[in-house]
Amino acid sequence: MSAIVAIVGRPNVGKSTLFNRLVGKKLALVDDTPGVTRDRRPGEAKLGDLTFTAVDTAGLEEADAETLSGRMRAQTEEAIRTADVCLFVIDARTGLIPLDKTFADMLRRTDVPVILVANKAEGRVGEAGAWEAWELGFGDPVAISAEHGEGMADLYEALRPLVDALDGEPGEGDAVAETDTPVFETDEELDEVALAAEAEKRRTMPLRIAVTGRPNAGKSTLINRLIGEDRMLTGPEAGITRDSISVDWEWNGRPVKLFDTAGLRRKSRVQDKLEKLSVADALRAVRFAEVVVVCLDATIPFEKQDLQIVDLVVKEGRALVIALNKWDLIEDRVTAWKTMRETCDRLLPQVRGVPMVRISGLMGEGLSELMKAIETVHETWNSRVSTSRLNRWLEGVIERHPPPAVSGRRIRIRYATQAKTRPPHFIVFCSRPEALPESYSRYLVNDLRDRFDLIGIPVRISLRSGDNPYHDKNARR
Repeated sequence: MSAIVAIVGRPNVGKSTLFNRLVGKKLALVDDTPGVTRDRRPGEAKLGDLTFTAVDTAGLEEADAETLSGRMRAQTEEAIRTADVCLFVIDARTGLIPLDKTFADMLRRTDVPVILVANKAEGRVGEAGAWEAWELGFGDPVAISAEHGEGMADLYEALRPLVDALDGEPGEGDAVAETDTPVFETDEELDEVALAAEAEKRRTMPLRIAVTGRPNAGKSTLINRLIGEDRMLTGPEAGITRDSISVDWEWNGRPVKLFDTAGLRRKSRVQDKLEKLSVADALRAVRFAEVVVVCLDATIPFEKQDLQIVDLVVKEGRALVIALNKWDLIEDRVTAWKTMRETCDRLLPQVRGVPMVRISGLMGEGLSELMKAIETVHETWNSRVSTSRLNRWLEGVIERHPPPAVSGRRIRIRYATQAKTRPPHFIVFCSRPEALPESYSRYLVNDLRDRFDLIGIPVRISLRSGDNPYHDKNARR
């Protein structure tokens, strides 16, 4: 079992910088502004030969429980309760302040081992501040510079005995039992077994779901309701979430990785440097997700920004589900649903028929339907159409509506094949592909959707020139 190491301390002492140093990636947002981190962010960390789970936390502040700062402190206290080791970080350049001593007293009242880390200890000023940390009563402070990577060897020596004590030794039952190697009589049987094994492996891989939308659309509340705990920081204030936080979950026996993202405002309104970092983090989460749930506020749905977010998801080629959140606030639900469905099909023709689910993250309504829609659209996103079925479809399409003659010359469409999945990408070979009108390409895409049930996902089509390699195959032999 991997040890959980929580990084705690007051705001702006370099906790997120240390977290990024330990995980080896710039996962957490870093800025000179105090209080950048708000949610707990876990990450797989490595220090020398030690592997553990590092947890970045919000800065500890004294505040009322109802305020945003108070809710951030509650998240940090929960991280301390679930941790195996705490790295208590102070700013060696600033030296100790009363807030450091207050939270040192709080950590002493817990049963969690504490390692005192004096960050920003490079130079003479930092060295003096590190020695000042002795009076906190946690023993030798570990002087480091998270930004420059100094003192990591000393941190390794302090962490090693605690992490080693928590890591379990491999038991006798870990040995792999010897089994008879199956014998296959034909290559076809071997191929079938390999394909089945690949499909089974794909089902065991975590399904990556990103939840995005405008600020205050209820994204964090939805994720908290799905996983059944107050994992994400929520509240009436817009723009609470800054980092894209991942949560491991399980749905009907299938592993799921949920990503909560910052609200996306119109680009012209994003001026603050910190908000730009949050938006970039959210866009990265969308880019690496498999299914993206776009949360709309059902009381004010299909705003211009909502449409731009959906268009972004389609351009990235992700599977899409639209969640109409706050459905419990709608009075005339039948009329509202009919209007929203018609509006969706009219404004989003590029994903005609996209799954749209009515939910309430606060009340827990419609969550099963949401997950079923996600599984269905993910299966469609991974679908593959055989070349023979594609070309039979292509013959019928051309017979019903032949490609137009451009400059007096008829364009000949020869054959089609599927090049990729995730999303489905088809290649159509024809003469003069540069002259084929865009309207005819859209006609092919729309007919593809209807014929092979590719509803609610991006469909890519590329035109290429070249002869049909299967034409006159017998004659060449």
